Order: sequence, then C-alpha cells, then structure tokens
Amino acid sequence: MTVTIRPAKTSDIPTITRIYAPAVEHGTASFELTPPDEAEMAWRMSDLVGKGFPYIVAELDGVLAGYAYAGPYRVRPAYRLTVENSVYIAPDIQCRGIGRALLAALIEASEAGGFRQMIAVIGDSIKQAGSIRLHEALGFRHVGILDHVGFKHGRWLDSVLMQRALGAGATTAP
Repeated sequence: MTVTIRPAKTSDIPTITRIYAPAVEHGTASFELTPPDEAEMAWRMSDLVGKGFPYIVAELDGVLAGYAYAGPYRVRPAYRLTVENSVYIAPDIQCRGIGRALLAALIEASEAGGFRQMIAVIGDSIKQAGSIRLHEALGFRHVGILDHVGFKHGRWLDSVLMQRALGAGATTAP
C-alpha cells in the first residue's frame, strides 16, 4: 500500500464530490444536509486555493482515496493566521493511515503558508472518536465542546473543538 499526497487538481473534483457525499448523506462529520454538486465543489476548491489555502489529495496505489484542505477559521482580519482543517476519506478505505498522512501533510503545507494556528471542528464526539484520536496523535489539544449545536439524522449533535499551533504558533508576532 503506497499513499501519495499531492495538490488537488480540478480533474479530482468528481472523485472529491463522491467522497464527500456519503459524509453529508449518512455521516455526522459534516453538518451539511445536502451534498453539493461538482460545480459547487469546484468553486469551493478554486476559492480556497485562490486565497492561498492548501487543498491536497491522497492517492492509494494510484487511486484518489481522500482529500484535505485548510480554510479560514473566521472571516474577520484578526483571524487571518488561523485555519480550520477538513479531512475526508473514501468510506470503504478508512482506518488505513490515509487520514493521518493527509492531516500531517496539511499541517506542513499550512505552516509553509505562514499560518500559525489550526482549529479542528469535529462534529459528533460519539461517532467521530476516530477523528478525535487522529487529531490528538498529531498534536491537537481539546479546547472545548459545543453541546447540541447541530441537528441531523434526527438527533442533536455536538462539536468538539481542538487546536494545534503551527510553526512558531503564538510565541512570536507574525
């Protein structure tokens, strides 16, 4: 099993869209209720990359297996050095180290981009325990839980907030 990480390309959008759809339709990692189409996913990628945020994919033995990106944590200018991460893996090949490889590469790319803090907003602490463990393994710490902030699949969901310093973090001014 060989995992290769590379920047995402427009030609990856159909597969990225197919990977994301089950997370929306059946999962609780995303609080979206309707899966976006390829045009919307292409716009989202183009917008992030155009603003200097990393957007990467993982290939497993040459087949696109997952993707990750960092985007603005909040839109106000003081948050400009803080990013929020997202990582999605094809449902049939989860728990094989692909998410770890993607998140590690995303951290590295975000540091290279000059960002100083990364926030993980993990929906559903019960069903996303694996995501929480992954983030812990890569240096994130728990900073809070927002109880009952989303309603999906007939139940209230929480969001776990985790944070990791990037590069010099807050030890020096930007």
